[in-house]
Amino acid sequence: MPELRKDPITGRWVIISTERRKRPDAFRVEHLEPIDGMVCPFCEGQEAYTPREVLSYRRNGGAANGPGWDVRVVPNKFPALQVEGELDRHGEGLFDKMNGIGAHEVIIETPDHKASLATLPATSVERVLWAFRERVLDLKQDKRFRYILIFKNHGAAAGASLDHTHSQLIALPVIPRNVRDEISGARQHYQHKERCVYCDIVRQELDQRARVISENADFVALSPYAPRFPFETWLLPKRHGSNFEEAPRHEYETLARILKDTLQRMNRALESPPFNLIIHSAPFTESAQDFYHWHVEIMPKLTKVAGFEWGSGFYINPTAPEEAADVLREVVI
Repeated sequence: MPELRKDPITGRWVIISTERRKRPDAFRVEHLEPIDGMVCPFCEGQEAYTPREVLSYRRNGGAANGPGWDVRVVPNKFPALQVEGELDRHGEGLFDKMNGIGAHEVIIETPDHKASLATLPATSVERVLWAFRERVLDLKQDKRFRYILIFKNHGAAAGASLDHTHSQLIALPVIPRNVRDEISGARQHYQHKERCVYCDIVRQELDQRARVISENADFVALSPYAPRFPFETWLLPKRHGSNFEEAPRHEYETLARILKDTLQRMNRALESPPFNLIIHSAPFTESAQDFYHWHVEIMPKLTKVAGFEWGSGFYINPTAPEEAADVLREVVI
């Protein structure tokens, strides 16, 4: 029988439809073939095709905006928001608007066109995480910005326009609604129980083990209790902290290892699916240190969001998280 499950943080309901249950081999993973003959602007030697870099980690001190890099960060050539200008908010009666001020950057994760976070050495994945951190620490000094979202679209079905592995960062002058919902839910839990809801989740999941996929000294990978999507996976720090960019240095190394491990498991179990990855971190313009807990969410693109989901706000998930965790846990790396 189907189950309705409630997310303990946001209060969002999902339907775990056991009648529509699917194991990995039942999903049709959508892969689009790359177009031959196209110049990839993210490949080493093609730096002239991108805007000038704002950060790079280079081998042997190579010159900026040329070959010899391991990770490279550039402004998005087609930005969602513009970094220049004043933040002017105004409206007309009920209608509110402001200038489209922000920053939109691309983190090119490797010069190797065929590599991915799952295939790169863990040390290379760690460098990508350090690039995320450096850019957040730099951009948060701009008083016009209130939130910085780091995300990755892997594969065309997940929204990636280029095949070369990369992530994106967008600095916003407002705090997104989804973030507000998480912050509000975490704050309410803390007010009632004087504990972080995410710390409670980590403790309960490690005690029960039913939805734990893997763990290391600092992180646990798990299938959340009320996942919106099949094989949705969260990477949660065991140590409480509200902001990704303020984590201790050693946690970027252990996060790199468990992130690589999780993506390898997904690739083997789900035939290298497209996915979206999002770093959830507290807004840096308000204090959430006591009750919010930064984390990473990975959502393989195995089903489509359609009319019921858009109309109701409920998600239908054909795979129970306990089954998803079991499948991913059994993968041999």
